[in-house]
Amino acid sequence: MKKHLILTFLFCMMATMAFSQAHTHQLSSHILDVSTGRPAAGVPVRLEKLNEKNSKWTTVEEKVTDNNGRIKDFLDYKTTETGIYRLTFLVADYFKQQNTASFYPFIEVVFQIRDKEHYHVPITLSPYGYSTYRGN
Repeated sequence: MKKHLILTFLFCMMATMAFSQAHTHQLSSHILDVSTGRPAAGVPVRLEKLNEKNSKWTTVEEKVTDNNGRIKDFLDYKTTETGIYRLTFLVADYFKQQNTASFYPFIEVVFQIRDKEHYHVPITLSPYGYSTYRGN
């Protein structure tokens, strides 16, 4: 009986972990302010897609980072198209609220979606620098 309870518990934990890692949206992002070691909450982020025929950007979605500095739900898997995308992180007001001067009023990150995999595009941020990479 005890072994059965332990196995049931482990199964439930694995199912919960698997569910929590399942993505319903193809793109997510995260901002970590490395000057404070904390997530950057309340930052507006605009997602745009490049029309490769006329080289014009079209706004797809605009969202705001949550208390953990995250946006988990860009690009619903049902409607995502391959192509070139741009995330614009509007950080000027964030730094103003921190009473911190910043070199960057906004940060643009351009990337390409080539398949149906999940894309995570985070930035690490400070008043005078930033970095980005493709996460998971």
